[in-house]
Amino acid sequence: MTVLTGQDWLTASATRSVIAALEAAGGPGCARFVGGCVRNALMGKPIDDIDIATTLKPEETEKAIRAAGLKAVPTGIAHGTVTAVSERTPFEITTLRRDVTTDGRNATVAFTDDWAEDAARRDFRLNALYADGEGQVFDPTGKGVDDAAAGRIVFVGDPRTRIQEDYLRILRFFRFFAWYGRGEPDAVGLEACRDLASGMTRLSAERVSKELMKLLAAEDPRPAMSAMAVTGVLAQVLPEAGALDLFEAVVPLSADPVVRLMTLFAVDAEAMRGAAERLRFPNAARDRLVASAMAAPVVSLDMTDAQTRAAVYRHGGRAVADAVLRRFAGEPSRTAEATRLLAIAGDWTPPRLPVGGKDVARLGLMPGPETGRLLKVFEDGWIADDFPAEGHAERLAALISRRG
Repeated sequence: MTVLTGQDWLTASATRSVIAALEAAGGPGCARFVGGCVRNALMGKPIDDIDIATTLKPEETEKAIRAAGLKAVPTGIAHGTVTAVSERTPFEITTLRRDVTTDGRNATVAFTDDWAEDAARRDFRLNALYADGEGQVFDPTGKGVDDAAAGRIVFVGDPRTRIQEDYLRILRFFRFFAWYGRGEPDAVGLEACRDLASGMTRLSAERVSKELMKLLAAEDPRPAMSAMAVTGVLAQVLPEAGALDLFEAVVPLSADPVVRLMTLFAVDAEAMRGAAERLRFPNAARDRLVASAMAAPVVSLDMTDAQTRAAVYRHGGRAVADAVLRRFAGEPSRTAEATRLLAIAGDWTPPRLPVGGKDVARLGLMPGPETGRLLKVFEDGWIADDFPAEGHAERLAALISRRG
């Protein structure tokens, strides 16, 4: 018998209140912790969310939570999910389910009181683990506990069946391998992902991009990405991706998933923009990809401090830092240079242009296109001289006197 020990979340008063509320309505054993919290507890990983499975029907769950004086939010009532809020902590509670129909994207479910049926519809054996309020672990597949101990990502039952129920499970296979896997990926699961990769065209762009970004945020996603490339899954998701050499090199340098994503592309702002829009990446990620590509041509590890400040002024600190990291990944021995440039990009605040149209007018030039041209020439010289703090009026007067 496996029992969870030393888990503060399990004994916390907020958790105990929710379990007590459910058991008051459905009796002892009607509610068990499920999935990630059980898996991570067994693997010694941080617990982010606490999910609970119950034999209570959704309306019974909602009633039980409210009867205990807790907040109940019907977040997914059609699929059996109610969120309880106890001491400001959310607990997602879902009625045991079995799939009635699936189409590769969505499932029609029926509620059940059979824990084995609920486990059978889950994706991987180490996610089909349950624990009661005392921490006793239940392993309906008989392999989940062992998989968690060994770092194995293995589908529940037949991999092809699981994937054809929801093609997102292909990406989840690689994402979970990136976060929790050790050794080589499960060969049977890998073959199923390779053979069924074209089914991912049925998925929404948002679901795909979310999984991809989660994968890239793993401590070391390189083995998972390599397996995705070999199986053709990466080409299916991101056909713009080239060789993984730069990606492999950047992973130890940056934990930022956007930086890692950037290295999967050639330096091509429009290609990056097109991929980001197709996959519906968040606007902030899309804009970073494009800005890094725009900055890349002027960024090198040989830049002087003044040249770096000029690049930051024109392209922004974030874009320059991203472009520096890309260069650093290609020249990993140049730590000192990269560190210097990243410090400037991160710490230096570009000054505002110290002159404007009113300053030009005060020197006798009538407003018009010539004003804009003069200010552009002034700005270029000011940048080239590393943003001097004085002498602006004299410099501007000299430009005006030389015009024409």
